[in-house]
Parts: sequence; C-alpha cells; structure tokens
Amino acid sequence: MADAHKHNHIFPRLDNSAYSREVKKTLTFVLALNWLVSVAKLIVGYLIGSTSLIADGYHSFADGASNIVGLIGMKIACQPKDKDHPYGHKKYETFASLLIAFLLFILCFHIVHDSFERLHTSRAPHVNLFSFGVLFATLIVNICVMLYEYRKGKAIGSDVLVSDSLHTRSDILTSLSVIFAFVGIKLGFPVLDSLAALVIVVFIGFAAINILKETSSTLCDTAVIDPGEVEKKVLEVEGVKKCHHVRTRGRKDDIYVDLHVLMDDKTPLFRAHDVSSKIEKKVKDSFGGVSDVIVHIEPLSSDGDQHDEGRQQ
Repeated sequence: MADAHKHNHIFPRLDNSAYSREVKKTLTFVLALNWLVSVAKLIVGYLIGSTSLIADGYHSFADGASNIVGLIGMKIACQPKDKDHPYGHKKYETFASLLIAFLLFILCFHIVHDSFERLHTSRAPHVNLFSFGVLFATLIVNICVMLYEYRKGKAIGSDVLVSDSLHTRSDILTSLSVIFAFVGIKLGFPVLDSLAALVIVVFIGFAAINILKETSSTLCDTAVIDPGEVEKKVLEVEGVKKCHHVRTRGRKDDIYVDLHVLMDDKTPLFRAHDVSSKIEKKVKDSFGGVSDVIVHIEPLSSDGDQHDEGRQQ
C-alpha cells in the first residue's frame, strides 16, 4: 500500500481530453509497430515451418488486438460523467484490460494445441540466416515498444498502457526463447521448436495473470492509499482534532477518498465547512490522482475515546 502511495505522486493532473489524446496516440503508434512485427514473424514462420516463430507471430498479433481493445475502451472511458454514471466511465478502461487478459488465455490454448500437433509430426523447420535476422530485428522493435509504452503508461497513469506493455514484455521473452530454439535446431534438436512454443505459452499466461491481478484490485475496490498517510496530512489542517475511518478506492488515476474528522463541539457551521474545503484541497494536493474527497464532520464529544478519558478523570 505504501508503494501505491509513492507511485501516486508521479501522475500528472491531465484533464480527460488530454489524457484520452495521449493514450490514443500511444496505442495507435504501438498498434502499427506490433502488427508490423507480427506480419514479419508469421510470414517467415510459415515459410520455414517453425511452430515457435508462428506462435510468437500470433503473440505479436494479439498485442495489436489488445491495442484495438484498449482504443475502444478509451473511447468509452473518457466520456464525461452523467446521470447514470456519476463517478464517470474510467472503469471501462479497466474492463478493457480484462479483455486483453482473456485474449491472452485464448491464445495460450491455440499455441498448446499446435505445439503438440507438431511434436507428433517431428518435422524440423528450415532455419536460415534470414530467419535469425528477422528475429533480431523484431526483438529490437519490441524492446523499444515496451519501454515507450510502459513509461508513457506510468507517466499518465493509464491501466491499459501499463498492462499492454507487460504483454509486450512477454513478447520480448518469447522472442528470446525462439532464438534459443533456432540455435538448438541448427545443432540437430528439432524438438526444441515445439518446446519453445510451449515456453511461450508460460510467458503469455503469466502476463495474463498479472493483468488480472492489477484489474481485480481496481474492480474490487482495494485500498489505493495508506490510510495513515492520509490521516497525517488531514491533521495538518487547522481545526482538525482527530481523523479516522479513512477509505480509498478506484484506479490510481481516479481515486475516491472518504474520511471522518472530529472538530471542537462549538465550531460554527461556516467554519466547519471552510475546514472541510481545506481538507479536500490538502488531500488532492498531497496525493496525485485523487478525483473526489468526502469529509464527514463529527463533534469531538462523539468520540468514544474522549468519553473514556472523561470517566477515568
């Protein structure tokens, strides 16, 4: 939870339109590169008869498909708040990330099926220098795409960009496993082609599971900020005697906070309202990504600890 609090500070306060433009621009650029890499791998994979390279090509194609899912999710997520969605539509972007994970699981099933089919045939692919060259070139492109998308996603607080970059990271690892398989094939071990394809399944599966973990935290309203850190900031506001029952939920770029503060019983209503506004500003300034703060004002005499102290005295 402390890590989540630490990361919140790096998110800039982009408005919805600017945020949408940044994500769409990034996804469109990454989509073009992913499908360029995919086409190159699939063409060469079918030409030389390599199951592992074909699987890697479809993995890259799934990267592109996930970009399209992300673009559709963004179009919905960036719609303004309305009567039916008073908290906005940003969780639709998180749902888009879930769809990416399901695409990966489906891809795993197809790769496993094709790998076992190839194991039964024992047909060796025709590995040559050209196939090695294509693999190394696409590997460099994947590394650049992954770094660019991950950093952009962290910079603007986008679930889709971060989860999609994890998918691309697994693509880098699968390409390395294909290179290893190609070396083994040249040394006389054609079975490594199918085994490398199965290794690719493991990488894809882990990427899907990581995405599910990230999205489930948001959808299940897991706490986003350490309550103790919020309490410290709220107690710095003049007039606040105590702060408790701090709750946070939402995405890291769209956090909702509600808390209870105790004030002197004789505090005028206008003064309590002024303190409430200062608390809201304090929380939003201290923790990036906070969209709304609900402050419950309570009289100090209502605190059970105060009553206990009175009885003891």
